[in-house]
Amino acid sequence: MKANDNSEKNILHPRNLHRNRYDFEKLISNCPELKAFVSINKHGIETIDFSNPLAVKTLNKALLQTYYDIQNWDIPKNYLCPPIPGRADYIHYIADLLAETNNGIVPKGNSVLGLDIGTGANLIYPILGHCIYDWSFVGTDIDKKAIENCSRIIENNPRLIDAISLQQQTESRFIFKNIIIPEDRFTFTMCNPPFHASAEEANKSASRKVSNLKEKRNTNPVLNFGGHNAELWCNGGEIGFVTQMIYESAKYASQCLWFTTLVSKKENLSSIYKILKKVNAVSVKTIDMAQGQKNSRIVAWSFLSEAEQKAWEL
Repeated sequence: MKANDNSEKNILHPRNLHRNRYDFEKLISNCPELKAFVSINKHGIETIDFSNPLAVKTLNKALLQTYYDIQNWDIPKNYLCPPIPGRADYIHYIADLLAETNNGIVPKGNSVLGLDIGTGANLIYPILGHCIYDWSFVGTDIDKKAIENCSRIIENNPRLIDAISLQQQTESRFIFKNIIIPEDRFTFTMCNPPFHASAEEANKSASRKVSNLKEKRNTNPVLNFGGHNAELWCNGGEIGFVTQMIYESAKYASQCLWFTTLVSKKENLSSIYKILKKVNAVSVKTIDMAQGQKNSRIVAWSFLSEAEQKAWEL
């Protein structure tokens, strides 16, 4: 017997379309291939096996088709397949941030230009930002194969062609250099930085994650959300990446209204605040986010005065 449970995921943003349980009947009607991965759990609720990468990818395809009219989306094997509800939250909270200096109105339209650092092979933030708010994006990554896949996604979805452009970062030690040129003016930047400091650390985390999902020990993990090397770890881990991002952002202080990044590790915040003070960030905001049992937050900073922020054309 199927349980009809539409309890709200109250921790998600109020405008998030995924606050209720997944409507698998609706999703399957748009993406029939999802049906093979849906089953009833011990609580009588329809679900998928979130430790199965193909099941998670197919769920994403169904969500993108059903709620965002993205009909052709795919990623190569072993690339990060992000959970869409949480990614949509980041977009919505940026919208709220922009509304603060726009008379409380969330800005819509292609005059809002976002820069997605490390867009991966999935292109998920630019897709959601454009489909929800009609924003324009530049997506960047150091991985040529990831950029090529993003290009295919854009070509296969005509509505994205004029809204999203791509640029490969050719020097992995830099984040904004080579990407932001003198005439650029970005409304915001966003980033989900590599979480781990080494491949070994990433693999150990994956093993714990899959073991928890399957409720049994797993010594040969398959990441349910995938993940390529550069997507999961970098020298210095999250704090190293964010530190580099902050120092570089100061060089483009007048060319961006808000710089933002996800910060997964709460213990990194104090160091991040110190670095932001060191580079003379004028405004610093921390926005708490949560999905399921995972807590995260967005740290946003601007080098512009309040008057300059309000004068920024949105």
